[in-house]
This record gives sequence, structure tokens and C-alpha cells, in this order.
Amino acid sequence: MPRFIFHQLAMKENLRITTLQSNLQWENPRANLAMFSQKLECLTGQTDVIVLPEMFTTGFSMNAAALAEGMDGPTMQWIEQQATRLNAVVTGSFIAGEEGSYYNRLVWMQPGGTFATYDKRHLFTLAGEHGIYIAGEKKLVVEWLGWKICPLICYDLRFPVWSRNAEGYDLLIYMANWPDKRSHHWRQLLMARAIENQTYTVGVNRVGKDGNGHIYAGDTSVIDYSGKLIYRVSETGDVFTTILSLPAQRAYRHALQFLPDRDGFCIALDKSE
Repeated sequence: MPRFIFHQLAMKENLRITTLQSNLQWENPRANLAMFSQKLECLTGQTDVIVLPEMFTTGFSMNAAALAEGMDGPTMQWIEQQATRLNAVVTGSFIAGEEGSYYNRLVWMQPGGTFATYDKRHLFTLAGEHGIYIAGEKKLVVEWLGWKICPLICYDLRFPVWSRNAEGYDLLIYMANWPDKRSHHWRQLLMARAIENQTYTVGVNRVGKDGNGHIYAGDTSVIDYSGKLIYRVSETGDVFTTILSLPAQRAYRHALQFLPDRDGFCIALDKSE
């Protein structure tokens, strides 16, 4: 079942969203936080939501025992500081540790320190992620400035049932470390999720080479509710801000009422059943 986090704030029909595509220093949180601080410096008052890549402080590492932080650690402190300074939501995932267990944890941080979390549901078995991290069991839907937003992580993109717009969300976000050799899948699946859910869909990926030799082309994308590509950047770092229109999306859904015709079913979280 999803968790709903609602906050009563003034509604904005036009939401400004910023994507950050960047190379990451392998397993070096201090260097990555300094780098992102510099990239965010000029965004004060310029945006409403800032999306960082998956594991933005380390790269996609299985070295959780050495890299995990608590929920009061430097990454959480940094996210809170940036969200408050920029007066915008900052979201990204990092390696979180709690009572000897590790999580690929997304943080949705609002200005002032109010936050929600989502633990990656679909762990990437090809990299052994399922043997290191604990899978999440609850989908997160947040409300921000009158928009209902569903933020997910990387491999979740391959599973349309988990991404399904059963909550009537207005914006679907994926943050990722998605390798270049499967970049075609990334691009096509983002399009599919936007079309089938009739929702703005944003995918933020990294670029460069990680400590395991995997290469990332980025292909950070913003796609509208009809599947039209608004923005995509490949191979290079980029900070991009665009405006999404809630009235335009609602008008499209009203004209093409596909969502009510979906099949109904339940999600079994226990794979042994």
C-alpha cells in the first residue's frame, strides 16, 4: 500500500522542476556533496523541486557497510540545508543504515526540514543489490504545492504495476544509475510510463564511469502526459529547469479518459506467496 504525505500549501498550477545530471565521484560522499552544492548555488528562488540521481553521494555501490549513514548523518543535514536555502524540495537517494540493515533510501526533503522517505522496492539482482539492501514495501506519494508526486528509484522503472497511477498522481519521478548499455530500455520505458499513466514523467540519471567500470550516458529526460519528449540530455552534465502545467495535464486526461478503464488487481509484496 502507498503512503500518502500531504501538506497544505498554496497550489501552483505551474510547477518548476530542476534535474541535475552529473558525474559522481566513486564512494566519496564529501566530494559529491561539495560538487552538488556548487551546482545548486544559483538556483535560489528559481525552482520548486530539485531531483538528484540515485545514490548521489557515492555512485551505485554495494559497499554499504563502509558507506551507510544514519538519518542524522551528513547527507541528511546537507539535504535539509539545501532545501531550506533554496526554498525548494530536494530529492535523491543515498545509502542509509539502521540497526545493522541497509537501504537504498530516497529522501523527499522540504524547506524547513519536513521530509518523507521511500526505500527502493525493486532491488537490482544483476548487481547483487538484493543481497545487501532491504527492499521497501510502501510506495510513496507526496503532495507539494498542490501537486501529487510519486518518486521512485531506477530499477522500479521496469515494473509498471508498482508505478501504476492508482493514486491519481500528477508527476512521476525516477532517479537512477542506469548504465549506457541499456540506455535504450531507459528511454523507452520512461516514455511508456508517461503514456500509460497519463502523467508528467521525469527520469534523472548520472553520467561518467563508476568504480566498477560501468559507463553511464545519462539521458536524463522530461516527458509530458502524452509521451511527448520535452527535454533530454546525454553524455554530459547539465542542470535544467522546466515548467510543468497542471491544467494542461488535466485537460488531456479529460479529453482522453483512459485511466478509468484500467484493470484492477492487488500487489503481493511477499514473493514467497
